[in-house]
Amino acid sequence: MGFTLKVTNRSRQGLKGLPPTIELPDDATVEFTKKQIASATKTSDFNRIGIFDPISKKTFKDRNAVLRELEPVSKNKEIIVKDLGPQISWKLVYLCEYFGPLVFHLLFVGVRNHLYPAVYPYIKSIMPVPNPAAASGELTSVQQAAFAMIMAHFLKRELEVLFVHKFSANTMPAAFIVRNSFFYWVFAGLLGALEIYAPFSASARAEPFLSAPSDVLGLALYVVGELCNANVHWYLSTLRKPGETARKIPTGLGFKLVTCPNYMFEIIAWVGVILVTRSPTLVVFITIGSYFMYIWALGKEKAYRKQFGDKYKKKRFVVLPYLL
Repeated sequence: MGFTLKVTNRSRQGLKGLPPTIELPDDATVEFTKKQIASATKTSDFNRIGIFDPISKKTFKDRNAVLRELEPVSKNKEIIVKDLGPQISWKLVYLCEYFGPLVFHLLFVGVRNHLYPAVYPYIKSIMPVPNPAAASGELTSVQQAAFAMIMAHFLKRELEVLFVHKFSANTMPAAFIVRNSFFYWVFAGLLGALEIYAPFSASARAEPFLSAPSDVLGLALYVVGELCNANVHWYLSTLRKPGETARKIPTGLGFKLVTCPNYMFEIIAWVGVILVTRSPTLVVFITIGSYFMYIWALGKEKAYRKQFGDKYKKKRFVVLPYLL
């Protein structure tokens, strides 16, 4: 048994040698179809092949989705394809994203005794007087705590990419790596580290770590947020057993409150970091990040409602209860 689909190039400069139709077995997945088209068009990397909904023109991202079970495909008997260009693995993209902040925080801690004394005379008219203890060359206890919290966060993210996360798509266009990395490298990395470890920063001028109630609250939020975020990531990675392809409705920690509790706990952890560091740069970082997480979570909520119908209990808030 099998079925036949019409195959159409999405662009005029499309895949050369693309057949007008393709014969597929009933259980053909998106990834299997990509491999068949890559073979027919002599495309060296099947991940370059993008398969799109013939009506909405949106790409089918789940490589394990059975093509015949996708309503637009089964109804219209057609798929649209496109050469997406050179590809890079999602895993490598995420590893690069989180690697930048690790490097910048190590770098600025290493060069702070040379950088800030050289720069301060030129900006002292607009900057607070340096904390004498921080200006002596040693990180204050709050700066040390900030360094530990931020490094632990991004090391956790790297380990999750390597050993926990599963990706619905193998790759993404290689050119996107700069776009995706810029946000983390610049805001959480370069600007965040430049501010936090300065002897005249709010972190440097704060009272010793845990002497202020905001430090205690910040540390508690950070620990709870990181642990719960890790729990949700692990739960999602084990939601489908080996060999299963059908999507399931998640019901683990936090899913009764919001659509994406991993984002909720991520924000909680960063609020904890901000309470400890008093960093306006990190406020900007998590504000921008929360916006994107809200957009992604909204898309996930719409996908759940469409796929599971009445079986899915609709969520009013997708990231933060009573807020987003």
